[in-house]
Amino acid sequence: MTKIPFFDLHRQFEALRTEILNDLAQVCESQTFILGPKVAELEEQVASFSGAKFGIGTSSGTDAQLLLLMALGIGPGDAVITTPFTFFATASTVVRVGAKPLFVDIDPETLNFSVAKLEEFLTTECVADESGVRTRDGLNVRAVIPVHLFGLCSDLAGLRWLCDQWKLILIEDAAQALGALFPDGDRQVKAGSVGAAGFFSFYPTKNLGAFGDAGLVVTSDPDLAKKLQVMRNHGMDPKYYHEVVGGNFRMDALQAAVLLRKFGHLESWSKRRWSIAQRYQSGLKELAIGLPVEPYHKTCGWRGHIYHQFVIRTSRRDQLRTALNEQGIGTEIYYPLPLHEQPCFQNLGYATGDFPVAEQTAKECVALPIFPELTDDEQALVILRVQEFFAS
Repeated sequence: MTKIPFFDLHRQFEALRTEILNDLAQVCESQTFILGPKVAELEEQVASFSGAKFGIGTSSGTDAQLLLLMALGIGPGDAVITTPFTFFATASTVVRVGAKPLFVDIDPETLNFSVAKLEEFLTTECVADESGVRTRDGLNVRAVIPVHLFGLCSDLAGLRWLCDQWKLILIEDAAQALGALFPDGDRQVKAGSVGAAGFFSFYPTKNLGAFGDAGLVVTSDPDLAKKLQVMRNHGMDPKYYHEVVGGNFRMDALQAAVLLRKFGHLESWSKRRWSIAQRYQSGLKELAIGLPVEPYHKTCGWRGHIYHQFVIRTSRRDQLRTALNEQGIGTEIYYPLPLHEQPCFQNLGYATGDFPVAEQTAKECVALPIFPELTDDEQALVILRVQEFFAS
């Protein structure tokens, strides 16, 4: 039986083995393991690629978000609005700084943060005056964090307009969306460049993956960039002098070296992911399943999805996954339990039924194999097996 992995890191490494090992050897020769020139070079390249002025390398995507919240002074008595259908860290970092995550439901087509639901929440559950925005129970609403889920940007134009109107900080969770595009008038902007700041994850299975944990914040605000740089290093500036309390959120030079080597391949890998996605779209379009939305912007020819994952929706999700697994085809579920139903968040006061779209989506979503090294023959077999399942 042919086995088709959900994701295979070995294939990418084998193609770059010699170059990466040489890069790692250079770092070992330099003995500069924390921050340093490799990290600075990566910061500059990713910021420029994303359309931002500054990049701040961090120890992980989670730490990038935590660092941002700390630098923005978000803490006890504050609230941050986000989505219940995302990876745990989007909300857990809010809790870790002492603030409260507030959820609004997702859009049923894109699965991203619903702008309409955000506007409804702000107008019915919040009050605004010269001192800011407050919930009816007195929390200070400070920020909105949309998640560009699976590589598709949220409605950044609508979110930016609402955040401007309500004077809220827009933070982009672009952990899954490095290089994703969104239309802004007759031009394209990239994920991470629209809000006050955005952040990325370089977890090994991301479109640009490290050899461990790493992350990065991008911003065009020089004051915020400086504060982030200081706070990621224990708030130390100069050495052993601390005006603020930060943390150990520094990126390793070894991770930066790997990411720099891979960075030159990112665009070609993104094109390959797009091609794989198009074959899935074509091969599965006649089936009674939900396929990823692919918005198209007429003016700039925008096709902005970078397909970190290819996620389909079906009420027969669990049966499909079992059938594919029995035939050696790997799949994954993102995410089986929305955040408002997680046991550790029960104290937030939400209940099952509060966010029906997120809850239904969590029961129906399954991700199919999509990575640049997936062969055409392997993908053809995945499509065939999914077709056979629904034919039966």
